[in-house]
Amino acid sequence: MTQSGLKLGFIGLGIMGTPMALNLIKGGHMLFVNTRSQVPQDLLAAGATACASPAAVASQADIIFTMVPDTPDVDKVLFGAEGVAAGLAQNGKGKVVVDMSSIDPIATKAFAAKINALGADYLDAPVSGGEVGAKAASLTIMIGGEPAVFERVKPLFELMGKNITLIGGNGDGQTCKVANQIIVALNIAAVSEALVFASKAGADPAKIRQALMGGFAASRILEVHGERMVKRTFNPGFRIALHQKDLNLALQGAKAMNVALPQTAGVAQQMQVCAALGHAQADHSALVKAWEAMAQHPVAPDA
Repeated sequence: MTQSGLKLGFIGLGIMGTPMALNLIKGGHMLFVNTRSQVPQDLLAAGATACASPAAVASQADIIFTMVPDTPDVDKVLFGAEGVAAGLAQNGKGKVVVDMSSIDPIATKAFAAKINALGADYLDAPVSGGEVGAKAASLTIMIGGEPAVFERVKPLFELMGKNITLIGGNGDGQTCKVANQIIVALNIAAVSEALVFASKAGADPAKIRQALMGGFAASRILEVHGERMVKRTFNPGFRIALHQKDLNLALQGAKAMNVALPQTAGVAQQMQVCAALGHAQADHSALVKAWEAMAQHPVAPDA
């Protein structure tokens, strides 16, 4: 079969999964989908076929994408009752499972081995870029797996993202994503701390941000999340609860490797402050609320 008109599967149609799946359909491919809630109407209108289970998706599709919240969710989708593995058991040879969730690198290696035993290939391909990147097909995609399998799936990655890199073997894509989440969290913390400081001092945080964007402190986080902090737009593109999960993966991995991550541990605690204040489902730019609580001063008034 050519790269045009492939039979694809997509499991997990949340904030990220739905626009990613839509971009695959826009690329001219047949799409079989499953999610734990109702399949979004815009996907059905675009031509997606709803399936009753992950097993049904795997039996129909040649390349199956998964995009779910956490390691246990991937385990259930792949190996639970009516999971992807059940759909591959009869006819898995030559198929590919591509997990685009952000999960434990060690578990990923075990998942890959179990899928390989069914005759199918496996790529871990977590993403960065949030809902905006998913909709714009500009995601950064970090892949672990065999080079030949990566080359086969690469044209599909190009329908969803721009910065696409094969990192190494299975699990290495997830390791890269954990590293990404450490950097993103620490950058959000730095912007939070700076804007709370500036606002408390009486300066206009919007103008502070504008000025800093022209200097060495400029960053994508300052640009996008700094604006969210000033405008108080914390509707979730990537939830604090999910970022907490990723930082926990980093800290668990560090403990296993006897590596110290003191800055990561600190920002993980600040995210816990936000969760305790009731902001776990807010966008991770709402991390600023932890510093605002300590300073008893918001960067700007809430709308």
